[in-house]
Amino acid sequence: MEISFARSPQSTLGVEWEIALVDASTGDLVPRGRETLEAVLESRPEWGTEGDHPQLTGEFLLNTIELVTGVCRDVAHSTEQLSAMLDEVRTVTDPRGLEVFAAGTHPFARWQDQQVTDKQRYHKLVDRTQYWGRQMVIYGVHVHVGLDSRAKALPVLDGLLTYYPHLLALSANSPFWAGEDTGYASQRSMIFQQLSTAGLPYHFPSWDAYEQGIEDMISTGIIEELSEARWDVRPVPRLGTDEVRFCDGLSTLWEVAALTALTQCLAESLSRDVEAGRAPARLKPWHVQENKWRAARYGLDAEVVTGPDNTERDLCEDLTGLLDRLEPVAAQLGCARELSDVERIMQQGAGYQRQRAVARAHDGDLRAVALDIVRRTREND
Repeated sequence: MEISFARSPQSTLGVEWEIALVDASTGDLVPRGRETLEAVLESRPEWGTEGDHPQLTGEFLLNTIELVTGVCRDVAHSTEQLSAMLDEVRTVTDPRGLEVFAAGTHPFARWQDQQVTDKQRYHKLVDRTQYWGRQMVIYGVHVHVGLDSRAKALPVLDGLLTYYPHLLALSANSPFWAGEDTGYASQRSMIFQQLSTAGLPYHFPSWDAYEQGIEDMISTGIIEELSEARWDVRPVPRLGTDEVRFCDGLSTLWEVAALTALTQCLAESLSRDVEAGRAPARLKPWHVQENKWRAARYGLDAEVVTGPDNTERDLCEDLTGLLDRLEPVAAQLGCARELSDVERIMQQGAGYQRQRAVARAHDGDLRAVALDIVRRTREND
């Protein structure tokens, strides 16, 4: 099976931000995504007809809308596009008593009550995955980074996995599930990996091995098409990108920008390693898996494996050193300001920490948590 890779201008960006709709008074999820989407597209039809990749689209659940940028030259460009789409959504939702909710999971809504979008591929997903598939009341941020050579796709992917816990801990924003504190910073990442085609990617030592792996998956009925390999990090050959898909839904646009900047800088730095003939540092598969679990469980308080010799380090300490190393890259890419906001997350607390603080301040009332997320998203606070 031959899979061609469409080269992209190096380190261009595409960002996808999944948001949910809630009742403005109660903060509970409402199945009004299709209604909202259709109303927005009446005034901005071009957002729904961008080739085969619309910029505003529905998702698995009727409570969800996905904002998708076009190809962006830098982080500021992607942020501008997301902001414009969010503003347009609000012109529809505000008069209807709806609010935008952005996090990895909803703190108290029951998954059993959510309605699946009436599309064949979603019904097929539920039919195949049953109990676990019906629980996918989750929201994420996906970042595509353009690569100008197919030779970079798999080495950069391997390198990005080394920094998986850093990105996950910073974005972790789903401590509550169906009214319970799970004890995890990112419940979303634990749920999503239950799908047979999701979770950490396999290691492919060459593009030929990747093509063979995809052919095997299609031949055995695991997937029907390439896009159904929903790995946490994956190459997207038709777009010429590597896609980081595991970050929790972020509550503010400035946090989306910060994580986008960090992802872009990491991919650019790893691409330069490939160009220079240096193999990006690659952890052993069991280290990557353990780091994912530690970041999901402990968030920014995690201690992570940083080298193949089993060295471990406090995640925040390692992240501080990483940001210092990436500063020159950020300056060249024009995202130094956005990258500096990663430190703001570390200082002010990630989403999971803020959610728990609000719950404590309101005697465990998770409605207050949902409405605080609504406020933060609206105020970009």
